[in-house]
Amino acid sequence: MTATDGTLKPVGPFDLDVLAALSEACFDESRWNRKAVAEVLAMPGAFGVMILVDNAPAGFLLARIAADECEILSLGVQPSYRRRGLARRLLREALVQAASNGGRMVFLEVGEDNDSAWKLYKSEGFEQVGRRPEYYDRPRGGAIAALVFRRALTG
Repeated sequence: MTATDGTLKPVGPFDLDVLAALSEACFDESRWNRKAVAEVLAMPGAFGVMILVDNAPAGFLLARIAADECEILSLGVQPSYRRRGLARRLLREALVQAASNGGRMVFLEVGEDNDSAWKLYKSEGFEQVGRRPEYYDRPRGGAIAALVFRRALTG
C-alpha cells in the first residue's frame, strides 16, 4: 500500500476539529460539528476511523455499537478523493471493528439520491430493509427519503 492509497487511523478527542471540517467538506448539509462529534465519541461503544492520503485527512466514518448491533452514523470522503476506494476501506474497517466488539448486525441510512453510496453498500452485502420518506432536508429545498440498509456480520 502506498500513501496515496490511504492510511487508516482511529479517531479520538484530539481529532474533533478535523472531523468537523471533514464533515463540512463531504456533505452539503453536515450535522457533524465539533460538539456533535464529541458527544458521539463520548458514548459507550462509539468509534471512528479517519483515512489519510499523503498525511492529509481525506475521509472519515463514525459508528457506535449497542448490544450486538452497530450503526454507521456517518461516512464521508472529500470530493477530491472520491472514486479511489477510500469509502470502501473505511466501511470494511468499521465492519471488522464491529464484529470484533460483539456486533452481529450493522445498520445505516443513506439519502435516496446518493446513488454511489447505496451502490457501495449493496456491493458490500447490505440489503435495503426500509425507507423513511422526507427524512433528509436538502439545502436547495425539498426533502428526500432515507434508505435503511442492514448487513449481518460473521464472526
